[in-house]
Amino acid sequence: MPSAPPYSYADNAEDLHTPHALLPFLQSQSQNTLTRLYQKPSSCLSIFRLLAPLERQIIMNLLWLESAIAASTMAAWVIREGKKLYDDALATLSRLNILPSSAVKLALNATFKSGFRQAITGGGTSGSFGVPADKDDKRQGIDLEALDGYALERWETILHYMVSAGSANSPSQGVLFLLERSGLMAKTHNSSLQITSAGFQFLLHSPHDQLWDLLLQYLHFSEERQMDLVEVLGFIFMLSTMELGREYSTENLSGTQKAMLEDLRDYGLIWQRKSSSRRFSPTRLSTTLTSSSPPLPTSTGTSSGPQEGFIILETNYRVYAYTDNPLQTAVLNLFVSLKYRFPNLVVGSITRDSVKKALMNGISADQIISYLVTHAHPQMRKNSPLLPVTVQDQIRLWELERNRLKSHEGYLYTAFASQADYEFVLNYAKELEVVLWESPAKRCFFGSLEGHANIKGFIERRTLGASG
Repeated sequence: MPSAPPYSYADNAEDLHTPHALLPFLQSQSQNTLTRLYQKPSSCLSIFRLLAPLERQIIMNLLWLESAIAASTMAAWVIREGKKLYDDALATLSRLNILPSSAVKLALNATFKSGFRQAITGGGTSGSFGVPADKDDKRQGIDLEALDGYALERWETILHYMVSAGSANSPSQGVLFLLERSGLMAKTHNSSLQITSAGFQFLLHSPHDQLWDLLLQYLHFSEERQMDLVEVLGFIFMLSTMELGREYSTENLSGTQKAMLEDLRDYGLIWQRKSSSRRFSPTRLSTTLTSSSPPLPTSTGTSSGPQEGFIILETNYRVYAYTDNPLQTAVLNLFVSLKYRFPNLVVGSITRDSVKKALMNGISADQIISYLVTHAHPQMRKNSPLLPVTVQDQIRLWELERNRLKSHEGYLYTAFASQADYEFVLNYAKELEVVLWESPAKRCFFGSLEGHANIKGFIERRTLGASG
C-alpha cells in the first residue's frame, strides 16, 4: 500500500461538514436493508456524494485494496489534532455498514465496494442508472427551459399553497396529506389547512433542504404503505444520477417504482407527456438531489426567490421588498401589512396586528426576524447590526404581550357567606389542584372546568349539612 503524508483535517474548513439529512435515516436501517441498497451502483454513488469530504477520502483510500489493512496503518496518516474528526468519520461509515464495526482491520463492505467500483468505472447491465428510451424521430426533443418551468411550477404550487391555502392552484391530495402528516400544515376549526410554526421554519430552508425534508417524510410514509423501502430509495438515487433532458424507459422499473411515478410527478421531480406514457424525464429537482448544484433554475426572473436578499427594513417598521415573485409576496403577507404593489416592488409595514396574526398562526418572533435576516438586501448587510434593534425588540415585545395573557375555561366562585366558608371551599379546591386564580380580598376564586362538578357537590353537601 503506498504511503501518504500526514494530513490535518482539523484545519480544513471544508471538513466542518453538516451531515446530510438523509444519513441519520440510513443509519437507522437494518444491515440487510443497506446491503440490498448497495447492490445498486447508483445508490453507492449517491450515498458517496452525501458524505463528508473526510469520509469520502477514507472510502477512496480503501476502494482498490483487495484485502483489509490494519486500522493502525490508516490512523498513522492522521495527526493528533484531527483524530477526533477521523474517529467520527469511521463511526459514521460503520453505522452505514460501509466499514465493519471492528477497530482492528479496515475494509469496505464487499457489496458496497463492488457497486461503487462499477459506478465509477462503468460496465454491468443492471440498469441501475436508468435505461434510456429509444429515440423516436417523430418526437420532438425535450426543451430544458420548458422542463425547468414545469418543475418550478409544480414546486412553487406546493410552497404557495402553504402560505395561502385558499389559492386557486392546489397540490394533489397526496401532497396535501404529506404536508399535514409532516406537521408543516394543520387543520383549523373549519377543517381547512393552515401553515404551522414548523411550516414557516421550512420556508426558511434552501430549496434543496426543503425537497429532502419532504422526501424524508415520503420515505417514512412509504414504510407505512408497505412499500419496499429499498425500491423507493433506489429509485430516488437512480433519479439523482440521471442525465437532465433525456427520456428514460419505465419498462425496467419495479411495481413500487412505477407507482412512485405519479407521486413524484406531483412534486415536480418527474415529467411525463401523459400518465400512461412508457417514458419519463427527470427534472432538475431530481438530478441535483445528491449534488451541490441548485435544484431550481436561477437564470430566470420566475425562480423561487432571488439569489440575493431582496428585503429592506427601516427603523419606522416600513418594509420594501424588491421582488415580483408571488410566493415571496405571499410569505411576506404572513407577517407584514402590505400597502402597495408595483411591478418589481412590494411595500408594507410591520405592525402590531400583522405580527399578532403571524403569532396566531404559530409563527414565532424569532422566525420572523430570521426570515428578515436571511433575505436582507445586500445594501442592508452593510449595517451593524443587520436589522434595526428597535424593530427586533418590538417584534419580541409583541410576542411577550400575547403570551402574557392566557385563557382558560372554568367557573368563578364568589358571594361566600363568610370568610370561613370561602377558605374551607378554597382549600378543598386546592387539594384537587383545580384552582387557576384566587383573590382573598374579594373572597372569590376561579376553578377549572374539570373540577367544577366536585366543587359544586362539596358546596351542596356543606350547605345541606349546615341547614340540617
